[in-house]
Amino acid sequence: WIIACLVLLRYFCVLIFLVALAGFTRASDVLEFTDDDFDSRIGSHDLILVEFFAPWCGHCKRLAPEYESAATRLKGIVSLAKVDCTANSNTCSKYGVSGYPTLKIFRDGEESGPYDGPRTADGIVSFLKKQAGPASVELKTEADLTKFLSDQDASVVGFFADDKSTAQAEFLKAASALRDNYRFAHTNSEDLLAGQVVLFRPPRLNNKFEDSSVKFAEDKFTSNKIKKFIQDNIFGICPHMTDDNKDQLRGKDLLVAYYDVDYDKNPKGSNYWRNRVMKVAKSFLDQGKKLNFAVASKNTFSHDVSEFGLDGSSGEVPIVAIRTAKGDKYVMTEEFSRDGKALERFLQDYFDGKLKRYLKSEPIPENNDGPVKVIVAENFDSIVNDDSKDVLIEFYAPWCGHCKNLEPKYKELGEKLANDPNVVIAKMDATANDVPSPYEVSGEFTPVVSFSANRSVSPLSFQGGREVSDFINYLKREASNPLVMQEETKKKKKKDDDKSEL
Repeated sequence: WIIACLVLLRYFCVLIFLVALAGFTRASDVLEFTDDDFDSRIGSHDLILVEFFAPWCGHCKRLAPEYESAATRLKGIVSLAKVDCTANSNTCSKYGVSGYPTLKIFRDGEESGPYDGPRTADGIVSFLKKQAGPASVELKTEADLTKFLSDQDASVVGFFADDKSTAQAEFLKAASALRDNYRFAHTNSEDLLAGQVVLFRPPRLNNKFEDSSVKFAEDKFTSNKIKKFIQDNIFGICPHMTDDNKDQLRGKDLLVAYYDVDYDKNPKGSNYWRNRVMKVAKSFLDQGKKLNFAVASKNTFSHDVSEFGLDGSSGEVPIVAIRTAKGDKYVMTEEFSRDGKALERFLQDYFDGKLKRYLKSEPIPENNDGPVKVIVAENFDSIVNDDSKDVLIEFYAPWCGHCKNLEPKYKELGEKLANDPNVVIAKMDATANDVPSPYEVSGEFTPVVSFSANRSVSPLSFQGGREVSDFINYLKREASNPLVMQEETKKKKKKDDDKSEL
């Protein structure tokens, strides 16, 4: 009996331990706000990032572990919070939340602006560390300066003799404006004084093709001139593109060499190929050619690699592609050579206008007479940009549940307008085709975009309900010509038939 009791006691203790452990693992470093306590709790934080989410949202589920990890790493520095909009609609409505997840930054209880940074733990941590505290760190000793410059990102340092000077005030103004993207520090130490602003490139990216630091050369210090100086020089000839800086690099004519870039585990190998890109890049830049360059991890940017049709590539040599500001894509088909000659030929053909644009596209359908026209990249221009038509187009993903739910209603809409010569109801698989830049799809799928027949105006994004009647009412309001409905055609035919019988 005693032995049995001891065994039961042992199991009971283990059970208590497991329950306690489960409770411990469930503990979260992400604060949860509700309609009842949002206003009272938000003001107690100098700086806080808030995620407005819905439990059913796929993007929210993917963000959750990254957000949790970031909250743990930032504990004691910056708080992260979340609001379930399905249970706290008043707060979400107050801050204009219309999609999930929506992330906003709050300072001293007031909304500061949207969070547009990376959605990874590393990216969130890096972004919020720059937001926390002053925009520019004060350096007092040479050791402070050495430590500040050892970071993996570029650094901008202002050296001023007088902390009340106009030059320092303008520098701090520039730092405040650009704090989201760059690192700033300033000093008034006599041991460090140089009376200038200096941009220091990351030590890991030092190379023989450009200086490791650049001095602000203007006579007059103004925040606008300092900002322009930084933005013109921060990346140098060929930066390392990461999740943190990709948005600053994209949107311009950009060549990227994708390979196994890893500055933590293999800095020497990473710079080996980067130096070969830089050598060729510098020769064209010295000729006055205009193009931006970068290197990137092909694993981190596997989606980009796939968009260029290069996802089947293997081996250690870089794969190279160009995406212009307009969205045109060019792929280097010749294998990258160690002497750089293949890259030289590719760039020469690009600048000479000899390269054929790469287009990711499904085949043009042989039969496209259905109520909903199938659009692919190859026929996009001829159908969607037809000046004589109004086109309503759905960009969808085959795996998207919302898209599948919309399909029968969208088909019914197409059938109702099948006899209208001025309106086209269309759809495009945005995962299998390049979507032209003015119409790029981001976030959740099922955006339906209307294109006016008047091509001088920008495309109109359809934000209404997803019922057939919602689309009809929208088209009646926005279409260039009165709609010709199938029901109206049938009624007119019946009326004409009735007249002929009389």
